[in-house]
Amino acid sequence: MKAKIFLFSLLVGISVQIFAQETQQPYQSNNPGYLTSFKHSAAGENWFINLSAGGQIYNIQDDVNGVGIGNRISFIPAVAVGKWFTPYWGIRLRGEGLSVNSFYSDNGDKQKNDYLNAHVDAMWNLMNYWGVYSPKKLFNLTPYVGLGWAHRFKLDSNAPGSPNSIYFREDFQHSADALSVNTGIQFGFRLCNRVNLDFDLGMTFVGDYFDRIYGRHAENDNILHAMGGFTFKLGKTTFDEVEPMDYALINDLNSKINALRQENDLLSKRPVSCPECPPCPPQQIVKNEINYVPNVVFFRLNSSKIDANQSISVYNTASFVKETNQKINVVGYADKGTGTSKYNLGLSEKRARAVAKELTTKYNVPSDKITVEWKGSDEQPYPQNNWNRVVIMSAPQTTQQ
Repeated sequence: MKAKIFLFSLLVGISVQIFAQETQQPYQSNNPGYLTSFKHSAAGENWFINLSAGGQIYNIQDDVNGVGIGNRISFIPAVAVGKWFTPYWGIRLRGEGLSVNSFYSDNGDKQKNDYLNAHVDAMWNLMNYWGVYSPKKLFNLTPYVGLGWAHRFKLDSNAPGSPNSIYFREDFQHSADALSVNTGIQFGFRLCNRVNLDFDLGMTFVGDYFDRIYGRHAENDNILHAMGGFTFKLGKTTFDEVEPMDYALINDLNSKINALRQENDLLSKRPVSCPECPPCPPQQIVKNEINYVPNVVFFRLNSSKIDANQSISVYNTASFVKETNQKINVVGYADKGTGTSKYNLGLSEKRARAVAKELTTKYNVPSDKITVEWKGSDEQPYPQNNWNRVVIMSAPQTTQQ
């Protein structure tokens, strides 16, 4: 039992260290130039079901008299349901068992043990953790460790594989329950977006009493298994990046906007006529021109929700409309670096409508004062890719000459 406790403690220690690094370590994004991490998946996202089968051996280290390794292998099926919380770690509930054979080492007599082992495992995808995450990665390497409960069903004293002597029959026919420690590694190969081909090599540790054969030198019994099967992914299968906001950039842009607004106020107060100047011919050219240093609302990747620190831009625009009675254009954009052109067009529409809705519902701006447009990712107002996840609010200007 001491060996099992030591092994479990070691695995828990490794697990804690990996989790600690995962919460502190930044990961390189697929978009160059900045570091990122990933959002935890929502309740209904990134679930999976695994169906697998293979072979198992009870106490692989035993040297059974007159029994070859091939005769000791028995069939094992398994089913698991789990969820990935990030590209790096997840959990699963797995059940396995059926029948495993144990032997008397002195005479090689076989005993059939029908059992079920149910356990909860923590899993780490090392290929995503050590490398750059990609939902289309061909190969994944996932170690796991977990705790469970193993139940050995009661033996029929007259069934094949039962001990021959009456003494043994009375002792071995009883059922047994044991705490199980489960560990192993899974090799996964991507077949398509929703199906993986997986191979699993693992070991379950139970107490020496589990098969009712005592007298070995080992303190614990073990069940070694090798299985292959398929994993079916349910719901959303990808993860969204969490990009840190560049607050220095936002503050700088807001400062420029306020400075331009003050300059505009000063220009609007200068005299409209000049008596000492010769009269100009009555010529007027009217041109609608978009001001490209307007109020700007920045959005997170793949989001149309207005962050609290962006509300000041919406408020400033609402104040401008109420003070000047001018109409404004609300134009949504999406960055070209992520998503398809069709998807980004819909995302930019959601962003533009979210800003227009906040102007009308929160700040009571008349809807006839707002023109809503969306450009998707086909037009990029800024040279930096992630700056283009924006809604730009501007007023058409009339220029006179």
